[in-house]
Amino acid sequence: MDRPTARALLGRTPGLTAQAATRLLAAAGGDVACVAAQARGAVGQSLPPAARAYLGGFDARRLEADLEWLGSNQAAIVLCTDSAYPPLLRQTAGAPAALYVQGSPALLAAPQLAMVGSRSPTPAGRTTARDFAAYFARAGLAVTSGLALGIDAACHEGALKAGGATLAVLGSGLDRVYPAEHAVLAERIRAHGALISEFPPGTAPLAANFPQRNRIIAGLALGTLVVEAAARSGSLITARLAADAGREVFAIPGSIHSPVSRGCHQLIRSGAKLVEQADDVLTELKFLVPKEPLTEARTAAASADQHGRELDKEYEMLLDALGFEPATIDSLVARTELTSGAIASMLLILELEGRVATLPGGRYGRTP
Repeated sequence: MDRPTARALLGRTPGLTAQAATRLLAAAGGDVACVAAQARGAVGQSLPPAARAYLGGFDARRLEADLEWLGSNQAAIVLCTDSAYPPLLRQTAGAPAALYVQGSPALLAAPQLAMVGSRSPTPAGRTTARDFAAYFARAGLAVTSGLALGIDAACHEGALKAGGATLAVLGSGLDRVYPAEHAVLAERIRAHGALISEFPPGTAPLAANFPQRNRIIAGLALGTLVVEAAARSGSLITARLAADAGREVFAIPGSIHSPVSRGCHQLIRSGAKLVEQADDVLTELKFLVPKEPLTEARTAAASADQHGRELDKEYEMLLDALGFEPATIDSLVARTELTSGAIASMLLILELEGRVATLPGGRYGRTP
């Protein structure tokens, strides 16, 4: 067996951990082309049953197809014994024997911060994720997330907009970008960062894959920041896995009335560090704080707004009544004594101006 085929074999072997693969390669004298033979010997008895069974009867044509796809799509297999394998991930229990990578494999070893959160965030949560990710990227941290809808996508976009690096860990093969609507975002990440998966080409985005994906996100990073999360959320799994690996866990608090804040509050009660500004994370990680303030984009927006339409007294009153928690038109009627028709008309204008956003359940919220 040649070396490329043997590497593809290790990448596709189910249940093969970095620790087991290292033992297997050591028994083969470091010759990756001899691993299949070693798997049939004494060392193979210590492998997980699924791994031992696969190594004893693998599909050579499937491996050829994997190599063809990797070669055609500028992708690489990074084995646990390669220098490019992320050192922080190697320290975690159950780290995979191999990673499939598109983009820059060198980024796997870069200092990273994992940022995760709700797939259905509030407008404020989405903006916070984007702003924080941009700030971390400017500070020199690569932003790692899962390419999911909502907070994950906002984090990737914030890092890219700041000209920084971002890594996306998939719960499918690299040839099956999920969700499909993030195909363009995935291509941007590939060009300016890295797409990563422990799953071989052709693997569908099955629900069981995502907890495994989450352990990779947590294992790559110095810490994990949860922006918004419901009480039962995959983001909490990532946070727990980060804590189990001895990494820092951070959470941004939110409204006590918001369901996507409950997961963050739960984490804070359990010992996660409360974050009010991006500097809190960098300080805890002992990372140098960039000179540009996080609020620079907001300051520019506020300055631009000063040259726009000045709000009438009734509009100011409505925004004050709206506060910083989502509200329905009925609740705003009670707070302002304006008619529901007038409030609906004013909210439409404020939404067109980007000052408020519509939320599920007929609610409205102020935009940061």
